[in-house]
Amino acid sequence: MKSPAASLSRRRFLAAGSSLTFAVLAGGAVNVRRTLAQTTAAAVQTPVNAWVSIARDGFVTIRYGAAEMGQGVMTAIPMILAEELDADWSKVRVEPVTHDPATYGNPKTGGVLYTAGSTSVEGYFEIMRRAGAAARRVLIYSAAHHWSVPVAEVTTEPGKVIHARSGRQLAFGDVAALPRIVSEVPPIADGDLKPPTAYRLIGQRIPRLDIPAKTRGEAIYSIDIRVPGMAYAAVLRAPVEGEAAAVIDDAAARAVPGVLAISPLEEGVGVVAERWETALAARDALKVTWTRRSPFRTADSDADLARDAAAAADLGRPGTVWEARGDAPAVLRAAARIVEAEYATDHVYHAQMEPLAAVASVDEDGKGAEIWVGTQSQTVTLGVATQVLGTTPDRIRFHAVQMGGGFGRRTFFGRELLRDALILSRMVRRPVKLIWTREDDVRNGWFRPATAHKLRAALNPDGSVAAWHHRIACPSIFGFVAPQRLAAAGNRDLLIMEGTEIADYGIPNLLSEHLITERRARVSAWRGIGWGHNLYATESFIDELAHAAATDALTFRRRLLAGRSRALRVLEAVVAMSDYGRPAPGRAHGLSFGGYRASFGAAVAEISLDSASGEIRVHRFWAAIDPGLVIQPQNIVAQVEGGIVYGLSGLLRERITIKGGEVQESNFHDYSFLRMQDVPDIEVQVLRSDAAPGGAGEIGVPMTGAAVANAFHVLTGKRLRHMPFTPDRVRQVLSA
Repeated sequence: MKSPAASLSRRRFLAAGSSLTFAVLAGGAVNVRRTLAQTTAAAVQTPVNAWVSIARDGFVTIRYGAAEMGQGVMTAIPMILAEELDADWSKVRVEPVTHDPATYGNPKTGGVLYTAGSTSVEGYFEIMRRAGAAARRVLIYSAAHHWSVPVAEVTTEPGKVIHARSGRQLAFGDVAALPRIVSEVPPIADGDLKPPTAYRLIGQRIPRLDIPAKTRGEAIYSIDIRVPGMAYAAVLRAPVEGEAAAVIDDAAARAVPGVLAISPLEEGVGVVAERWETALAARDALKVTWTRRSPFRTADSDADLARDAAAAADLGRPGTVWEARGDAPAVLRAAARIVEAEYATDHVYHAQMEPLAAVASVDEDGKGAEIWVGTQSQTVTLGVATQVLGTTPDRIRFHAVQMGGGFGRRTFFGRELLRDALILSRMVRRPVKLIWTREDDVRNGWFRPATAHKLRAALNPDGSVAAWHHRIACPSIFGFVAPQRLAAAGNRDLLIMEGTEIADYGIPNLLSEHLITERRARVSAWRGIGWGHNLYATESFIDELAHAAATDALTFRRRLLAGRSRALRVLEAVVAMSDYGRPAPGRAHGLSFGGYRASFGAAVAEISLDSASGEIRVHRFWAAIDPGLVIQPQNIVAQVEGGIVYGLSGLLRERITIKGGEVQESNFHDYSFLRMQDVPDIEVQVLRSDAAPGGAGEIGVPMTGAAVANAFHVLTGKRLRHMPFTPDRVRQVLSA
């Protein structure tokens, strides 16, 4: 007698455990693979550009290439595919990808798996639309074949394929179980995609998928990971970049019960122990004499910024051209009236909620590993792992977990953190969780560069801008994190210079250039990237030009934005929202046009000032944005609000100082940031448009600096030229 398993027919087996995986090929054709639930993961490799699978139970699994760090991409990006697929959102599961940038890479980041700069929705929008539409077409063709009806008579509703004439329907899962799947279908053309009027998901109030687990405390971050046999590691890092341990006295550290290993690392000494507390105690017991030959020993943030400011002001020193239109230098040489100004910004720390952590379990042969890490770049993380182990990506089993904040900090950090975790795991032949304390993270942070700005403009007799020249002196971020990329770009560093194009303003002659100065600290992108510090300078300067032209800030901007309908629309919207120019008694309004790449934004800040203490208080903040097509409206509002708070904190409080190569701040007691009671009332209006989706995660930051600085000028007649606007700086400005 045959067993039940032996008598199971192939068709019944497929119906019980099958799913469909759809691959949208480069030309728009579709490749379909049926997979079995019982098959091992290695045997079901995802085909090229495969984004969606449909299981027999009707659940749809959608893969997404961006990294979730609180910005909502694990909801927004799958929604785009689900919309075109006509999926039942209640039956959608999402799954991050970690490998294969050739398939899943974001075209906006050079085709790699990299999440930054509000590029996720913008970069994946067309890819996910076409993947969803192609999968829907396969379902329709397969159902039409099964029913023997014309394809034109078959359509879909959420989660179902419908033949209205006969009243028949199949759930998506039932189609996945059909004996024949028709994969030879016509490629998707532009006209095959849904018009916005047909959207069921996009633009609706769809809750974010990551929020329930976060509110229940169930979300898993790198710092939460525990695996069997795991040990813990802490690293005593050199106080100055470029130093190493010259002499290690580890006798007291090895005497701490539970210590497994102590080893020198590239820029520190690692301690591995059975418990985290043990690793910390042993690290504190280390006595290390460090080398003192690093050139960073002389780094001083104040002196270094002063040198950069002198470089920016030296017009005879050429820079790398970022944007040039017309002939600004010639117009400026011939101009009868020139306005000049200088601005500066200090280093700032990312201050993400979760300090850095990674778990690594290196294989016995030392050539493979399983890793758990929250990262903004799967590609960079895999590159670190393969380089450290001298292996290939297929030997790395990578679990991408959510991040407790990124803001640019978790892009290239694996060069230090994951590297050390892998080395220590290979040494002790056990899984190792390496954690940086908050003090580690602050003192060894990769900061937004301090920047020095020199701006010059020529005004025509009618007050219009004839020419504009913007010089920025600071180190290159790419020169530190990705020198090969900087070289390939001809020394053009977008992480520093983006935003200096000021393309929306009608300025016929413009030159912006970057004077790349010596790097004196670890530097990285910060939320808002170049736009954050650049728009503080440019929008403050716009107000100065308006004053010089004997007009008001609003009229001056309206003139510059003439003919640019989307830009004018956000400007007029924020003016109406705020009742601009009519602040509460004792307060002042400041205006800023704060676009970001393909998105448009404008802001008004309402502030007051305690002249005795030098404290600026932001009471209200209004923002109007046009990000193009809106995927998740309430999430966009949340992202802009978060960016505004982040920007206000940076401009009012946050500052990293370096003396003798050492970061002086260590934790949140001496690295001050905006507290809850200091957060203003924020109102955000999202203007819908027919444009393609832009970004919203960064746009809140750039609009803040100039809005507050311009309000300060309205209130006092004085200019704030150095960010952050700390009380001591404010008092100095008032007394000048």
